[in-house]
This record gives sequence, C-alpha cells and structure tokens, in this order.
Amino acid sequence: MAIAAGRVCAAAAAAQPGDAPGFVGSAACGGCHAAELAAWRGSQHALAMQAATAATVLGNFDDASFTQGDVTSRFFKRDGKFLVTTDGPDGKPGEFEIRYTFGVYPLQQYLIAFPDGRLQALGIAWDARPADQGGQRWFHLYPNQSPHAGDPLHWTGIDQTWNFMCAECHTTELHKNYDAATNRYATTWAEIGVGCEACHGPGSAHVAWAGRQQSWLPWGKGGDDGLTVHFDERRGIRWTIDPATGNAVRSAPRTSAKELETCGVCHSRSARIAEGWRPGQQLLETHVPSLLEPGLFEADGKMLDEVYNYASFRQSKMFIRGVSCSDCHEPHSLALRADGNGVCYQCHAQAKYGAVAHHHHPEGSPAAGCPACHMPERTYMVVDRRHDHGFRIPRPDLSARFGVSNSCNDCHTDKDAGWAAAAIERWYGPERKGFQTWTEALAAARDDKAEAAPLLLQLAAAQVPAIVRASALEELAARPGQEAIAAARQGLVDADPLVRLAALRSLRSLPLEQSWTLAGALLEDPIRGVRIEAASLLAAMPQDQLAPADRQRLSRAIDEYVAAQRLNADRPEARVNLGNLYAQQGRSDAAEAEYVAARSLDPTFVPADVSLAQLYSQERRDSEGERVLREALARTPGEGELHLALGLNLVRQGRAADALPELARASELDPGNARYAYVHGIALNSSGRTDAALQVLEASQARHPADRDTLLALVTINRDAGHFDAALKWADRLAAIDPQGGSLRDQIARLAGGQR
Repeated sequence: MAIAAGRVCAAAAAAQPGDAPGFVGSAACGGCHAAELAAWRGSQHALAMQAATAATVLGNFDDASFTQGDVTSRFFKRDGKFLVTTDGPDGKPGEFEIRYTFGVYPLQQYLIAFPDGRLQALGIAWDARPADQGGQRWFHLYPNQSPHAGDPLHWTGIDQTWNFMCAECHTTELHKNYDAATNRYATTWAEIGVGCEACHGPGSAHVAWAGRQQSWLPWGKGGDDGLTVHFDERRGIRWTIDPATGNAVRSAPRTSAKELETCGVCHSRSARIAEGWRPGQQLLETHVPSLLEPGLFEADGKMLDEVYNYASFRQSKMFIRGVSCSDCHEPHSLALRADGNGVCYQCHAQAKYGAVAHHHHPEGSPAAGCPACHMPERTYMVVDRRHDHGFRIPRPDLSARFGVSNSCNDCHTDKDAGWAAAAIERWYGPERKGFQTWTEALAAARDDKAEAAPLLLQLAAAQVPAIVRASALEELAARPGQEAIAAARQGLVDADPLVRLAALRSLRSLPLEQSWTLAGALLEDPIRGVRIEAASLLAAMPQDQLAPADRQRLSRAIDEYVAAQRLNADRPEARVNLGNLYAQQGRSDAAEAEYVAARSLDPTFVPADVSLAQLYSQERRDSEGERVLREALARTPGEGELHLALGLNLVRQGRAADALPELARASELDPGNARYAYVHGIALNSSGRTDAALQVLEASQARHPADRDTLLALVTINRDAGHFDAALKWADRLAAIDPQGGSLRDQIARLAGGQR
C-alpha cells in the first residue's frame, strides 16, 4: 500500500537520515495511525492542558463566587475571556485572567500567567464530577489550611508554580528555561498536552521514513524506521491460565521495563535532574524516583501521600512476573482493556477468583470487585480517588501488629483489624503471607527498634523487588557497621540502578576515603542519576589525593551534579544542594550566595537558614548566624530544627544558659527526633545537670531503643558519674546493636571492679 501524498508533514518528509530528530506534533501521526490518534484525542493525556476557551473550560464562570476563609473569589467572563477576582501575590484582591485549563476529570484546575513567565495554578478548582456525586461545584484544594499570600501553598506561591511543579507532565517536550539571574521563565513546549511524541519520542525521522516507503513492510522488517524506541514487550506474548492455579503464565519472560520506565516519567513521585528524556532510557537517566520513604508510603509499601503508580507497581508480583502497563491499560485511550473485573480475568480464572468462595462478598456488589480488596483507594486533591497498584493480598494481621492500613477495614470502619484478621484466617488459613513481606523490617526501621538492622540486612539481600532492596539500603545509612558496609558493597554492583543509588546513600556516615574506595567507580556509572549521587557523596575528596584520571572522573560527575541543580535553580532545595557542594569544596562565597538565593526564593525554607548559619559558624561569624536563625524563627517559630541550630550557635558563642531553652524547645517540638533529645541531653550534662540529662536521654531511648548516639551517651554519662550498674545495663543494650558496646562494657566492668 503506497502512502498517499499529503499524509506526511512536509518538513518531516524533507528530513534526511542522520538529521537530529525533531518534534512534529500528534496530528502528523494521524496520517498512518488514524485509529490510535482518534483514541488519544478524547483521553486525559490529550486534554491534560488546553488553552482556556468556551470549549475547554468546565467551571462555572457565570458570575459565580466561592469563599474560603476570609477570601471570597468571583468567577466571571468578559470579552470572551475567563476571569477571577481573588487575593493576589500581595494579599490584596485583584483581577486575573485564566490562560489555560489543567486536567478535565475528576477536577479541573486553572492557570494564570504572570509577566515573569510564571504560570500559577489557582488553588480553587472545579469539581467536574456529576452533581449527584457531589460535583459541579468550586472547591479549594487545601480546605483545612486557607493559605494566604506569602505561603508557598498559596496559589501565587512557589509550590504552585506550574513551570516546575506540573508542566513536564501536562505538555510534550517541555523546556523550563529558567533564568536564575533574573528570576524569570521563558518556558517552551513542543505540544500542549501529552502528545504521541511524549511517549514515542520525536517523530520527524519516523515520519520521514514513512514518506520514503513504497509499501508497508512487516513491523521490524524495514530497517531503521526512525522511532526512538519500539514498545515490543508484549509483541508475540501469550498469557495462558494454568488450570491448577487459576493464574496466567507468560509465554516468555519480559526482558525490559520500557513501558513502565516511560509511564514512570509522569506516574512517579520523582525529582527531575535533566531535560530531554527519551523513551527507551532508564527513568533514572533524567529523574530520581522516591523510595519507600516514611510520609510517602506506609511501612508495607502502600501509597500514603500522592506518589502515583510507579513505585507501587514496582513492588507488585504482577510486575515481577512480566506484566506491563499496557496489559491492563489501552495506551492511547487510557481505558482499561476490559470492563470491571474483566481486566483481571485476562490472567486470573473467573471461575476461581470471581466466586463467592474466593471474595466472600455478595455477587455483583462493589466489594466483590477485585480492586476493592487488591487495589485499595486513596483520595488526593480532595476528589481524586486513585488505586494502589501494588496488587496486594489483604493483611489486616499486619495492621494489628504494625499499624498499616488494610482494605478490609477501609470498608468495615466499625470493626478493628483483629476482627478482620480473624475473618481472613477463617476463610483462607493462617499461612497467607502474600508477596509483599517487608512490612516488619521497614516498620522496625521507622520505629528505631533494636531488630531493625538485622531485618534490613536480610531484606537488602532478599529476593524482593529492587525498589524494596533499595529502600532497605537507604535505611541502613542510619545503622552503620561492617555488615551494612558489606550490604552496600553488594548494592553498588546491583543490576538495577535504583539499588546502586541507594547503596551510595547508605555510605554517607563513612569516612570519605573509605567511601571513595567503595564507590569511586560509580562516578562513571552508565546512568546519570547514579553518577550524580556518587558525585554528591565524594565531592569533598581532596584533589591532591587523587590520580589525574580520578580527578577527571570526579570533576565530570560533579559537573553533572551541578547541572542537575542548575536545572532546578528555581527551587530552594537545589540552591541549598549547590551551597552544600560549594561549602564542601571550601568555596565559602559561592556557598553563601546559594543559601541567600534559597532564602529569597522561599523565606520559609528552613534548611536554607540552618545551612547559612552553619556556614557562618565555620567562618567564625556566629553572631551573623544567630541573626539569621532568629529572623527565621520570627517567621516559623514552630520549627524544631531552627531551635536546635540556634541552641548550638549559642553554645559555640559560650552562652550555654541561653542555649539550653532553645535545645529543650527543639526536643519538645519534635519528640520523635532522637537527635534533638540527644543534643539537649549532652548540653544538660555539660552544664552540670547530669540527672536532668539522664532523664531526657532515657525518655528518648524509650522512644528510639536502637539509637546508637543516645545509648552511647547513657553509657558514658553514667560511667563518668560512677553509676556503673546503669552504665553496664546501657552498654549491654548498645552491644546488642553495635560491637562498640561490648568493649565499653568490658572497660566499665574493670572500672567497677576497681571501685569495689
């Protein structure tokens, strides 16, 4: 079949082999892929961002009003434009034009342009659900906070700036183009919305190739077709249900994760470290995804905060067995491959898993649906309900032991986890562990239990998903020792770059020279995210201790690290990262400039204040550091880190009496932070208040039984006070988690013997 003239974009057709591929727009794809383009046109990808017109704006702009706290906003139209009157960046009412819509369902947000190139996302959104579901109304995305001007969460604040927070995943081929010198943006994109090339890569070479073909060739037989990647993970694959188990087996193992890594660019909680991602690359080439961190994930790995689906799916048995995103989702329309449970019955026998004997709920009820038990929902942005993609077996017994949620009690809110666990055991028996078996280790780590280190070491070496091993290694950073170093050594050569990255993080407590010996080779890792993590770890390595080739490797990796931070120079986190790097390198003036810039970008960003004060301390400018910290406390008096930093600053100035209340306040504000209590206890002891110090440290040890610093302080303070029995008791507990405790115990026993 010949390709008709006019079906190919003229500019693309003129492209020659070897030309750098460019973006041609989704319409250019429709000449040959009409069905795919038609399916895409109505999808949430296609409608992710649109110019504000009568056809795209869903909200009520017919002189509607909405009140949140002490601010009443009015939505109206004039001369074909959509406008809102609300509190502006100065806190005063102003009139603002809606330039773009953002999303379509279950809510739609609105973007407002500012002269410096920013687009800001209005905090009031439109509930696009039907009225009988509570929709067709204006609502605030922070209903319990009512942020005002100056707050990062206010619609004019830094955390609502589209150019950084949202833009990449609602456009195609975004270039942020932030100018740090002028604090302005000149952001561009190849196509508004998530177009074909967002997933398939720039299309000019492929379109030109298609224009040169005289007839269609079978897929994969036409030589270089100009595509960045072929999504061929499912090509020729069959899933056959085993009658004995009722579960499907893939006809051949999946040998790549191209689909997941592509979807993960947007469907992950991650930090962007480079632009220009292309399909077929590892996600870590341009983005660093979050591991199973407290606050983001429950201890069993279920989503907690808004983390999207990447990390959840990487934990699943389905992913390990070879399932790809498009096994369940049609990638162009984004619809499920089948309705209801049908998508699950592709691989799980309906006769077995659709039976009441399996799900134990009335036929046809919502609770009989597979997602109800295996994909628990959480609601984000007030109205957006999303399924966890970990595909878990319900474990209410883990809820009873570790406090994690479970899908049984998500519905049966009038019952406790023990009731649900008894029902599960009655139906399925007592040995029903499921695939995700890491709750105990991660829960122990979060609770600072003595058994955390051995459990994490086992987990880091176990046959579990890579993201779980990586999370275990990262937790081991706070539990150094020879076994942890051995685990890191294995992680540094793992096939998965996420594990290598976490292994690097686990080395942060080691002496720099030892870290270099272990990790220096990763400065040339094939994946950028790993290289810049290595650069961050090793940046302070003295140049005169390195061979010329090693200096060059370190310098190249540091340059990549700096470029990643410069890409995000509109964020205070990146400026603090740069400041820390320069401080490590002894470049005090450059470090100070970055910390000051971070404070300017977000005056509420505490790490910038603390880092600047620490820099001043290193330069014997503690009075200036005190000023910085007191200014910060005037803005955010409830920040324990600021009180701690001020207390340490005052200690360095020889003002211990002034320091103690600040250190005590830090500990009071965050009793869950063992470091705060440790520093407070040490300061009390140094001031001659030994009994008070022991009281603070013992209370902290009860909350953090495996904190080495606290245990060591209890040993040494009791020893120095002549309380040998107490010192021996704490030395025994320290020895259980750290060999140092054994030698201390022997020393104290000798001292005690000499006193008796």
